[in-house]
Amino acid sequence: MNPLPWLLLPLAAVGGWWLAQRLPQPWKKRKSAHTTPAYFRGLNYLLNEEPDKAIDVFIELLEVDSETVETHLALGSLFRRRGEVERAIRIHQNLIARPGLDDEQRANALLELGKDYMRAGLYDRAENLFLELKETRQHVRKALENLLVIYQQEKDWQACLDVSEALQPLVKEPLGLARAHYYCELAEEALGRGDDAEAAGLLERAVVADPQSIRPRHMQARMARERGDCQGAVTLLRRIAENHPDYISEILPDLHRCHALRGDLDELRDYLESFLAERFDIEVVLALVEVLKRTQGEAAARRFLTSQMEKRPTIRGLLRLMELNAHLPDASAGRILLGLKDHMARLLAERPVYQCTHCGYAASTLHWQCPSCRHWSSLRRKQEPQEKRL
Repeated sequence: MNPLPWLLLPLAAVGGWWLAQRLPQPWKKRKSAHTTPAYFRGLNYLLNEEPDKAIDVFIELLEVDSETVETHLALGSLFRRRGEVERAIRIHQNLIARPGLDDEQRANALLELGKDYMRAGLYDRAENLFLELKETRQHVRKALENLLVIYQQEKDWQACLDVSEALQPLVKEPLGLARAHYYCELAEEALGRGDDAEAAGLLERAVVADPQSIRPRHMQARMARERGDCQGAVTLLRRIAENHPDYISEILPDLHRCHALRGDLDELRDYLESFLAERFDIEVVLALVEVLKRTQGEAAARRFLTSQMEKRPTIRGLLRLMELNAHLPDASAGRILLGLKDHMARLLAERPVYQCTHCGYAASTLHWQCPSCRHWSSLRRKQEPQEKRL
């Protein structure tokens, strides 16, 4: 059943009320406002499930004045939320075209129409409306926020910087991180043009915008490596790992490349071992396996990885260990695989088996009531990939 006719009934009621309030008193005594031909025509459209025609009739009944502007704005917003953007645009355009709107009412209509255009992907039109609001100092914060969305969508990073600078005094949350990324995007464009000097300056601005941002430091390290300054690159990369250890997996390839170019993989091994002593990370383990394989041989790499998997087995680590043992004699490989079986069993025992279909809560045992969302009988056993039917 189409729910739209039922949503339009309140609009029909408002239209009838508006007519009733504006008819002369003697007429209201003789005849109800709800008996006007236009009102009956609108109800007839609703009953015949022709909501488009009903909308037009009721909008005509709701003449624009100081008491009905908010009704038009709310109706347009309702259609935009429902995905009926063309209808929302038509309502807000008609509203703006009506004479007699004060500055605040017109600004509200412009803001809503700009949102309609954004939803429809008409960014140029939306941009013009938000710029008009900014120039007239109406809804400045909302206009700037929407402009920022538009410029990010269009990848106009310089415009993003300009808008974010104007927006920062109007909002509580700092915009430094976003500004750092805008500078990095501009730096990427400069690098694409071969303008390393411009890129370097932009990255310095990114660091100033947000000293804790990872991306500009990482880009600076890559630029240092490409110009042959491996020591400077290593210093920057290690600083990133020190301040953001969760990011270690992203810098390991560059770190390995720099040490390989310098011919000091032993130093990289010492660094990775010291990192691993403080914090377990499977990416560091696997990187250390490769370093050991190149510096001390495959047997040393195998022994190290075996010891790590005995302490903290992971799927990726065990798979790499299987690869290292794949070429061993059958008897030795068999014994190793039996040992790996125990590790795999531990992993399977620790993985969540059940998941709530309502909130996604994962558990290793069945609960009749989800401990998270409190729904009953919502936990289901998670299927293994091979259990899923195509």
